[in-house]
Amino acid sequence: MTRLFNDPAAFADEALEGFTAAHRRWVRPVTGGVVRAGATPAGQVAVVIGGGSGHYPAFSGLVGRGLAHGAAVGNVFASPSAQQIGSVARAAHGGAGVLLMYGNYAGDVLHFGQAAERLAADGIDARTFAVADDISSASPDESAKRRGIAGDLPVFKAAAAAAEQGLSLDEVVRVVERAGARTRSFGIAFSGCTLPGADHPLFTVPEARMAVGLGIHGEPGIGEEPLPTADEAARLLVDTLLKELPADVEGPAGQRAAVILNGLGSVKYEELFVVYRKVAALLDAAGVEIVDPEVGELVTSFDMAGVSLTLTWLDDRLEELWRAPADTPAYRKGALDAPEADDADDRAPVAEDVPDLAVAPASEASRHAAGTVLAALDAVAATVDTHVDELGRIDAVAGDGDHGIGMQRGSTAARRAATDAHELGAGAGTVLNRAADAWADKAGGTSGALWGTILRSLGTAVGDQDAPDAARVAAGVTEASAAVRRLGGAEVGDKTMVDVLVPFADTLADAVAGGLALTEAWARAATAADEAAAATAGLLPRKGRARPHAEKSLGTPDAGAHSLALITRAVHGVLLDHPHDHH
Repeated sequence: MTRLFNDPAAFADEALEGFTAAHRRWVRPVTGGVVRAGATPAGQVAVVIGGGSGHYPAFSGLVGRGLAHGAAVGNVFASPSAQQIGSVARAAHGGAGVLLMYGNYAGDVLHFGQAAERLAADGIDARTFAVADDISSASPDESAKRRGIAGDLPVFKAAAAAAEQGLSLDEVVRVVERAGARTRSFGIAFSGCTLPGADHPLFTVPEARMAVGLGIHGEPGIGEEPLPTADEAARLLVDTLLKELPADVEGPAGQRAAVILNGLGSVKYEELFVVYRKVAALLDAAGVEIVDPEVGELVTSFDMAGVSLTLTWLDDRLEELWRAPADTPAYRKGALDAPEADDADDRAPVAEDVPDLAVAPASEASRHAAGTVLAALDAVAATVDTHVDELGRIDAVAGDGDHGIGMQRGSTAARRAATDAHELGAGAGTVLNRAADAWADKAGGTSGALWGTILRSLGTAVGDQDAPDAARVAAGVTEASAAVRRLGGAEVGDKTMVDVLVPFADTLADAVAGGLALTEAWARAATAADEAAAATAGLLPRKGRARPHAEKSLGTPDAGAHSLALITRAVHGVLLDHPHDHH
């Protein structure tokens, strides 16, 4: 378990602060993460990687010459927000565009995609690439749904080495697509991981058993088997990966492969070496030439006891990039020429996202309604605080167990931002929009992106001029329902928050159209939300981190659906207390 921490909510920020203090030769801090200590050379594509904390040396430890130009760092097991990613990307940009790279998780896909859109709107050519190497998380014909685990390293390195050679952004993207298509990983675990401040692991493995096909966010494996010897573990890892070769690799004999035996947090290096001696022998017997193997902790999962094996099947070009030198805090290879002089005092200041604190003019009616909005956000945060442990337990059944803490971070930040905006005299729309940005920024993860979208949809519909009547509120909720489905790609029946959001929005719109006042219409919609959330217990998840463990979640409601239902009921209580602030 994680023993050394102060406030668990501050753990990721404090870890990053200590990391940058310890590694000033390589990195410097910027809002949202770190960039190289020396500026990106003019005209060089910037490779910006990122993801949640808890995986060190991924992601911040891989920033330096020959590898990433910057890393956006989210909270524990939560993707960084679009604002954090954009800030790091702007700081790393050298004028030739940015390639944003991350593991293939829903929250990362959402936030990195949003960041790329915002960078493009500012005139910075930005592309995204999701590493999807974990063969246990989806079948070969659904390989785009696979998670990114330790295969992050060879794919990140291929892109970065290509960028160092001066290739254009289009050419770097072509390289990374080939590297990603030729990378496969598979993992096993003997115990789950425990988040800072938690008193139990996210999942447990029975004595003398191992979980097969685990994730790196504390997701349980897809099956269990008897605890193997080191040689049996090596054989399972190698045999599983050799069964699935890239389409253009006819057989292992005569092939070259980059090989990574990765420790997930609490397997000792000596244990890894015992396993690797058999991995090397088995690959040699299969006719595979091992190129520059790596044995150690490269993508971890806090204190999880487990190992994963990654193979990247090389051609001449990919081998050149894999062998290229690199110098980062956590990963070094070969020798680089001395860097050009880079006087920190002469360096141009980094362009970062600086929030504009001035609020738009608002009518008296809208400013009055903003008080009700603030009361509703207070109730949301209080409800999440009350249920945070329960939400975490529900999420841990088949997911990674962080839904409660993510919702807590988001709702607390939203309440704080809304309070600040209200005190500046903002209208209801601006209060909601400030809350939306804060929720997305501080929560990260999928739920952060989706709740940011919900609040922004409401803020846009309500505006700052008119008193928000029932029709405007219903229209905002309807737009939120559509926007969440567009952004997350989920539909009713996928066992996500959408299963509650759609019936809530539809019921609210119908009740308002039928002439009910907002308080009565909301009550009817909240009841529909309660029923829909309970009904998710009978669904199999088809989206998100719970999907590979679908059967485990049968009988348990979806955590995102349950939290949304709780929130709609809490907001109804506020509407009852403020009956004259809306029509």
